[in-house]
Amino acid sequence: MHIKYALLALSLASPISVANEAKLNLQLEHVSVSGLSSGGYMANQFHVAYSDWVNKAGLIAAGPYYCAQGSIKTALEQCVNKVLSPLSLPDLQNTASAYSEAGKIAPLSHLKNSKVWLLHGTKDSKVVAEVSNALYQQYVNWSGSANVSYVNDKEFAHLFPTQDYGTDCSDSVSPFIGNCQYDAAGAMFGFLFDDVQPRASALSGKLIELDQQKLGGSNAATLADTAYAYVPQSCAQGQACSLHISFHGCNQNAQSVGTQYAEHTGINNWADTNHMVVLYPQTKNSTFMPLNPQGCWDWWGYADADYATQQGQQISAVKKIALALKHLPIH
Repeated sequence: MHIKYALLALSLASPISVANEAKLNLQLEHVSVSGLSSGGYMANQFHVAYSDWVNKAGLIAAGPYYCAQGSIKTALEQCVNKVLSPLSLPDLQNTASAYSEAGKIAPLSHLKNSKVWLLHGTKDSKVVAEVSNALYQQYVNWSGSANVSYVNDKEFAHLFPTQDYGTDCSDSVSPFIGNCQYDAAGAMFGFLFDDVQPRASALSGKLIELDQQKLGGSNAATLADTAYAYVPQSCAQGQACSLHISFHGCNQNAQSVGTQYAEHTGINNWADTNHMVVLYPQTKNSTFMPLNPQGCWDWWGYADADYATQQGQQISAVKKIALALKHLPIH
């Protein structure tokens, strides 16, 4: 069941009605992120850009920060299904250090306090192991091996593994959610968070729609009109809740697969019992410039040159949307 919230309409409401509206009690001192494929790349960029704010990340089938180096050619030749020349982690680290020193991303020292969960399936041919291995090594360099878990021994294709929803786990096909008898969301939350409560077998909350263009502002131009958020009943009733942001992969946005990513990865089941609101921002497909026919997140620079920094259009828009959730009226 979806409910439409026109958040920006608050500015047009009477002072009395605004004052009487209950709001989500979101604790936004720190947030966590996750993502698959291009969404994994985006979650990594978001984490690195705001590591003073984002302190937990779960990434499936992704590669190291700034792997594409602002070039679709490099992205295709080094960062997905092949590595034509060796990845140079020192060069990527140097770029991150330069961005940090320039104030374009948070100081890299904050990554020492982060926990990171990574997954790469042995049957994944769309993002090869060498690429995900580089992401693992990059995070070990930043966060230390004790803070990084790398699951790389499961026979999964390029998809989000679930306990019991989706397609054959060995086949990477739409909606790129696999029935693998493996709860990736649970493994992720179990590593990232202490004292995790068991997943809900039945959801108490609702998936709501958000006006992504209004909330994200001008930097949301390459995003879809609508984003989604899962709000557990406990959060809707005013309990203090945290925020998790999860980024879909290419060909996995709502324009391509409806709300399947926002509803069926298992993330909501864990959010439900652990008092966590989940934001599912959405890209849009584009056959015009900036070209993005598969609805991927920008991890190579199709939207702007600052795509991997706090000044990046998509990164900054998603942060605005996330912060706006605190003012969400509860009905």
